[in-house]
Amino acid sequence: MKVHFIAIGGSVMHQLAIALHRKGYIVTGSDDEIFEPARTNLEREGLLPPDIGWQPARIHANLDAVILGMHAKADNPEIRRAQELSLPIYSFPEYIYRESIDKQRVVVGGSHGKTTTTAMIMTVLKHAGLDFDYLVGARLEGFAQSVDITHAPLIVCEGDEYPASALERQPKFHFLHPHIAVLTGIAWDHINVFPTFDNYLQQFTIFLDRIEPGGVLIYNDTDPVLRELVTSHPGGFRRIAYGIPAHRIESGITLVTLEGQTDKLKVFGEHNLLNLHAAYLVCRELGIPTPVFLEGMAEFPGAAKRLELLKTDPATRINIYRDFAHAPSKVKATINAVKAQFPERKLIAVLELHTFSSLNEQFLGEYKGALDQADKAVIFYSRHALELKRLPPLHGEKVIAGFGKPDLRVIQEKEELSRWLMEQSYKNVNLLLMSSGNYDGLDVDSLISAITK
Repeated sequence: MKVHFIAIGGSVMHQLAIALHRKGYIVTGSDDEIFEPARTNLEREGLLPPDIGWQPARIHANLDAVILGMHAKADNPEIRRAQELSLPIYSFPEYIYRESIDKQRVVVGGSHGKTTTTAMIMTVLKHAGLDFDYLVGARLEGFAQSVDITHAPLIVCEGDEYPASALERQPKFHFLHPHIAVLTGIAWDHINVFPTFDNYLQQFTIFLDRIEPGGVLIYNDTDPVLRELVTSHPGGFRRIAYGIPAHRIESGITLVTLEGQTDKLKVFGEHNLLNLHAAYLVCRELGIPTPVFLEGMAEFPGAAKRLELLKTDPATRINIYRDFAHAPSKVKATINAVKAQFPERKLIAVLELHTFSSLNEQFLGEYKGALDQADKAVIFYSRHALELKRLPPLHGEKVIAGFGKPDLRVIQEKEELSRWLMEQSYKNVNLLLMSSGNYDGLDVDSLISAITK
């Protein structure tokens, strides 16, 4: 097989390129910019393009497939050349389906929790010694890549609702056709793509339509919107509801009970218990016994940037966490998890508004109450982020009104954020840093070192 990647430098695209190269395919690619770690990873495999930029001459009639990344625009000269030659052009998820058409497919979708749920399933399957392929949207301990495509009979995929490519505007998870599907919940997001809630909800209806005949849907029964969608859908698939399993918290450690068997967890929070229950039901469908599942989960450290413990100091009783939370439902779940796990500690929360939705004044009301459990809370967003997304200035009083928290602090300069954090007292405190960005380039590692001194 000869495959060419347009926008090979993407965080997931380059991982797929490496996986196919290791499978024995002849892989080429182009991009107009390639950053670390993609650059080093591609170079190590001999896949780094010799020249940066789009090269239509690399598109030839002997290619079996052209794989198109989200970074490439519709007028890309390589796309035009591939179209002139009538070559098959695939978005990333379309090509994943092509590679997995003869495999059993597990797809985890939903507005929140899909990365962690997928990672939990992968961890248990690896612990059980099963042979499987995977696609997950974060770095995961014990796995060299975030994508692997081999000759395994099973694939586990995180199913994203964001558009597949510049040519194919359907959500990615519409192309994966699961035999075992998971939906973790529905909370409106990506308003630049789905301008109304009804439009967003429709994408999940289509996902249900595309479950394979005889398949099964495992869904979060605590989400009323999802429950109504699932119970009213005419599809012939089996339905398995899940909720928060039996558990208890002892000295900041969560213990979960399944089928009368109990084990300790490294992760915590009701949202992670929901993720765990979904993962358990998937693994049960795949024949994994309960004791094996709990053994695997006892060692699960969490996915990168999902309530990731960056620093702890037992002497002063401070924990510093980093979380990818940015959408309203994710922010609220993360805040509530930390407060419930350590009710005796003060919680300082910092949230960066970085996405198009979060920086949009009309969307801010969706965050109402999300930070209520924080003892002190800061909202940070940079003017640069607003400019990049071509959004008008966002005034602090609008942000405070949207979150419904009168004592909320709004900061727009990274230097001011750094000063504010250094001024706080951190004895018996949890500091929670939430962002899908990088706080406008703030050196978070150095800041954490200074705080913990």
